[in-house]
Amino acid sequence: MTNEKLNALRSCMEKDGVSVYLITSTDFHASEYVGDYFKVSEYVSGCTSDNVTLLVEPDRARLWTDGRYFISAAAELKDSGIELMKMGEPGVPEVEAYLEERLQKDGVLAFDGRCVSVKKGLQYREIAARKGASVRGDKDYASLIWENRPPMPSHPVRILPEEIAGCSVREKVEPLRGAVRRAGANYLLLSKLDDLMDLLNIRGADITCNPVALSYGLIGTDSFDFFIQESEVTGEFRDYCKKLAVSLHPYEELRTFLTEKNFSGPVLLDPVCTGYALYELLRDRVPVVMKPNPTELPKAMRTPAQIERTKEYYLLDSAAVCRFIFWVKKHIGKIRITELSAAEKMDSLRREIPGYLDLSFPTISAWGPNAAMAHYAATEENQSEVKPEGFLLVDSGGQYLGATTDVTRTIAVGPLTPEMKRDFTLVAAGNLALLTARFRYGCTGRNLDTYARAPLWARGMDYNHGTGHGIGYILNVHEGPQSIRWKYIPELAEAVFEEGMVTSDEPGIYIEGKYGIRTESIVLCVKDMENEFGSFMRFEPLTWAPIDLDAIDTGYLSDADIRRLNDYHREVREKILPLLNEEEGAWLIEATREI
Repeated sequence: MTNEKLNALRSCMEKDGVSVYLITSTDFHASEYVGDYFKVSEYVSGCTSDNVTLLVEPDRARLWTDGRYFISAAAELKDSGIELMKMGEPGVPEVEAYLEERLQKDGVLAFDGRCVSVKKGLQYREIAARKGASVRGDKDYASLIWENRPPMPSHPVRILPEEIAGCSVREKVEPLRGAVRRAGANYLLLSKLDDLMDLLNIRGADITCNPVALSYGLIGTDSFDFFIQESEVTGEFRDYCKKLAVSLHPYEELRTFLTEKNFSGPVLLDPVCTGYALYELLRDRVPVVMKPNPTELPKAMRTPAQIERTKEYYLLDSAAVCRFIFWVKKHIGKIRITELSAAEKMDSLRREIPGYLDLSFPTISAWGPNAAMAHYAATEENQSEVKPEGFLLVDSGGQYLGATTDVTRTIAVGPLTPEMKRDFTLVAAGNLALLTARFRYGCTGRNLDTYARAPLWARGMDYNHGTGHGIGYILNVHEGPQSIRWKYIPELAEAVFEEGMVTSDEPGIYIEGKYGIRTESIVLCVKDMENEFGSFMRFEPLTWAPIDLDAIDTGYLSDADIRRLNDYHREVREKILPLLNEEEGAWLIEATREI
């Protein structure tokens, strides 16, 4: 089937004289996860990774993805005629370097400019200009070759009560207008869905597990135009917007509106989050200021009300995780457990929590060698039985009316080799070192990443993904601007860790064909102390679930590591015991015993 789709795509390219066609895995809003309508790269290639660039040429096709997906992508692309390009690996050129090599004089690079960011589109245009080639950002070949394409997602929007949202819309919009003016613009064109949802205190359901609605916003000094599918607008939402002086427009009329609008000054847009096609439309009509969205940082800094609700739900969510670990330990080897039945058990425990809305992402349940794939996804046709040996890795999270959660625990379900215990212990030591870190105000994730990797690096080991990502508030499980990663990437913006930011702490180790280990806890950034040396920050745990002592080899732990583990487990007992029944509580006391 993949070859047939590639042939259909190449026929379109041949008719238009296109030499290279580029496909991304995102939507019109630079979303990480997308609705089925936008899964063009998956439709063409069969690769389910959510970070893909696919380049199709008349005689070859190559797909770039990151280290989380190397193993799964290799399996999915087998016999497809598409070559896997492992991003960041030695000898693998970046997409831009490859285009520099492949584009020829008078060649044409084409793509759907709605699904390519301004930043990338301009880079591609510069490369093409150097090679004497041209760029076409108006080629939507998916609409021509995709038979029975799923419809655009559409669900009624939900208004968050102010006590849950934690801040009024007016308290957000007026400071935003000031930030836009300071950036030298009169308008902000906002495409990023989580920023729009947060700004208006609304939520949607257009992307699985991500409570967002497809929309755009144009915020002026005294105007707010909001573009959304009419099928998503309820009477309540229409009245709500009227009270806020927000003008509603159909989603599909954005381009016409921007073409006809008489702008009174420059438009600010984020080149990372805005589609190249919109930039192409605006650049000849109005001055464009390209800077990061001024909405992202305020969104990442929780208000006191949001922090209070987040802590409440993380406690309940952690209790569900503890119940799940207990269930696995009690039943492994006694009843048949598969990866999917384990995931369903975890999901069912979350559904019992009052205020539960949805999962924050499909639960990853991976046993044995499957866990070596960082984002493995079991299916009915392709899953393993969880046997009483090795590890079961479960990465999961929920959406609640007060929090978005994310947690990974790796559970020993039977005998382990010395190497397994060593690797588990090193990962746990890294997780706890970062969890308890104290650091100067002004640090970014690159300053902090080494806390988590040091135990592995000391032995010449590593993991091929970031250590931490920001987490939204009843929004996307992956949000910025903060992140924790070691590598300096010039084009990747870094953010200082601020009070109120919620971030993951998730080192791991993945041994292909054998096992995978990840320990992920979520932390809240708080002020620690201020003295003659400056201001210091620290992390406060939000996740309270035991780290499996059955997999710990104390020979790889320092005295400080042991103290951190015992201190963390003592707090787990104190916070979670009141939420468990007698049998579960007895297990937790043993699972968090001092070592």
